[in-house]
Amino acid sequence: MNDDIPPASRPWLVRIPEIFAAIAQEILRRFGAQTATRLGLDFYSIKTGTPEAVRDSDAAKFARWNLPLDHSWPCNPQKMDGFIEKAAQTLLTKFGARNPQGIFVGTLNPTSPDKYYKGLASNLRGRVLQLFPKLPVATVEEQDPAAETLFCLVGKEGLFCGMQSPRACNGLYPGGSKFIDQDAPDTISRAGAKIAEALHYLLLHRPPLPEGGHWLELGACPGGMTSELLARRQRVTAIDRAPLDKRLSGRPGLKFHLEDVAAFEPRAGTTYDALLCDMNGPPEESIEQVIRLSKCLKPGGLVVFTLKVPRVENVEEPEELFRLILSMAKAAGLKLFAQTHLTYNRHEFTLFFEAG
Repeated sequence: MNDDIPPASRPWLVRIPEIFAAIAQEILRRFGAQTATRLGLDFYSIKTGTPEAVRDSDAAKFARWNLPLDHSWPCNPQKMDGFIEKAAQTLLTKFGARNPQGIFVGTLNPTSPDKYYKGLASNLRGRVLQLFPKLPVATVEEQDPAAETLFCLVGKEGLFCGMQSPRACNGLYPGGSKFIDQDAPDTISRAGAKIAEALHYLLLHRPPLPEGGHWLELGACPGGMTSELLARRQRVTAIDRAPLDKRLSGRPGLKFHLEDVAAFEPRAGTTYDALLCDMNGPPEESIEQVIRLSKCLKPGGLVVFTLKVPRVENVEEPEELFRLILSMAKAAGLKLFAQTHLTYNRHEFTLFFEAG
């Protein structure tokens, strides 16, 4: 046997957020990419002999979403007659016998103000659903995270499709993004969109918390996340040395402590279902407070922690910080079960722990 023969390469689609574009080539190298073509704003079509590295390597945290490319059609749909019908018939031929639980179509440039490809994606999905036998799943949040879905992405570069479970893709939507309207008049801050997307993402890994769950929120000011949790009928004990937005005053289910997180001590016997930390400052100090207060979590309690890293200029420094935070949490009995870079994250990652 010749060990020098490289493994057979497979086409794969990975999404590396644009904020990490400066280190994208290093990330792709760690994924074993033998070739790479950029698609849209932050997607890359690669060929790799080690597709498992996309999900399991240390660099996996930089990829928001991934998909095996079972079908690629490089073309300009806008200039092609009959694109929707040709694409729909091809998808039926290629994937009909594989019985996907659902079919979802998105765009390679989901934030583009140009509505053409959003309309094209919607029309393509509509035609495909007419051709396929009735599927068990109609909406993204109905999906079984472990069952295979047919995901498709379309843009000026063409059509790119594959089947994989939402959990393996690291997202329920094609492309992995759930966009939140931040222009509503009652929006307090961008942070509300982060926790809304985080709770959606959690459906990949565990059932949602029932109404009335009690959250301990560290560093809550100005209250964007607080407001989102209250809107979902959760109870919140919020801590910050700066006041919350006045619009939250008197909201049912909210208790606010105007003090430094490090000085806060829960009343004896108090327990929480979940702990949320989006504090600024050194992440080592933030996780120390999470560890200290996680002793008040119920068994199996949830921790949602924003790991804020210095400006990302290489792969090694964020990885080193990640390993430090993870080792501190593990030593305290907090088990990491998921991690991602949310649409509304910047130089930060959202980590999900479970209390032992």
